[in-house]
Amino acid sequence: MRPKYVSGIVIALSAILLSGMILTASSPITSGDVPPAVFRGEKIIYSVSPAGKAEYEDMGLVERQGKTYWHVTFRTKLAGFSDLEEIYADPETGMPLIVERHISWPLTKEHLVEEYDPQNNSLVVKKYADEKVSDEYKYKSNSPYHNAVLLPFSLRRIDGLEVGWSTVIRLQEEFTVTLTGIEEIKVNDRKVTAYHFTSKPDKFEIWVSKDKDRLPVLIKGTVGCSLSLQSHSSGQ
Repeated sequence: MRPKYVSGIVIALSAILLSGMILTASSPITSGDVPPAVFRGEKIIYSVSPAGKAEYEDMGLVERQGKTYWHVTFRTKLAGFSDLEEIYADPETGMPLIVERHISWPLTKEHLVEEYDPQNNSLVVKKYADEKVSDEYKYKSNSPYHNAVLLPFSLRRIDGLEVGWSTVIRLQEEFTVTLTGIEEIKVNDRKVTAYHFTSKPDKFEIWVSKDKDRLPVLIKGTVGCSLSLQSHSSGQ
């Protein structure tokens, strides 16, 4: 049986996105005209309930092995656990291409590399030990694989959002994510007008600010865990 390699954001939310750093979208949620470079230098810190912190940072465009990538980091810290994800995505579509993960547990560390191939709807996950591949897992779907960390941030790239907009994604099961409303919510004592996205089956909710920044300000799971925006600093 293939292991369920869980991303830091998923562990932090204790299954808000259930079991996967891996998800698929039936249609890529990258239809906006907002290039990733717009947010270069942006840093967002989230508080994780019940106890923890997560930090998202946009590193802008970088060169890696002769190719240009949009580079994002996401670091999660909980008691006895930390996960640093170095995400390299397509600058045009925002779809993930390479993800390097450095995971620390109390008695062990892990290094994983995820290699995405959107054109062939495939993904290879490699686990390293002593700088050598110790395990390799191959995945195939009928649509391109996405990355769970990028999911809330992908929603900010959609132009012309209207209530009723929806897309289908797949983790260990299939979900329909729908924009169900625009509402005012309170996030860390601050009122925010936000787009409210829900999932069917009912397992998670995402709120994205309805302003020029389009910040994912709150993510909730039906198990009672949440990730809420603590601070935001724009880059350029």
